[in-house]
Amino acid sequence: MLVIVLQNAPPRLRGRLAVWLLEIRAGVYVGSFSRKVREYLWEQVEEGIKDGDAIMTWRANNEAGFEFLTCGTDRRMPIVWDGVRLVSFHPETPQDDL
Repeated sequence: MLVIVLQNAPPRLRGRLAVWLLEIRAGVYVGSFSRKVREYLWEQVEEGIKDGDAIMTWRANNEAGFEFLTCGTDRRMPIVWDGVRLVSFHPETPQDDL
């Protein structure tokens, strides 16, 4: 099982993913593909995400049962802590008052 979630993605990228995957909800794509196709799809996401953000997760033979990748402007970032992949947050950047 492969799941890709997009936020603030350009329509061109959403259309490209819709060719390969089923869009079950706005910006949420699912499918079942080989590693090679998964890597190809992720390349398409990285090239087309622009100012948005994306996460891709898939079934894996590890303790968690899945792996994931992220890209884009989201504050969340994957980290490895004691051999386990977790999600950390970038600190918020203060907004200058105008």
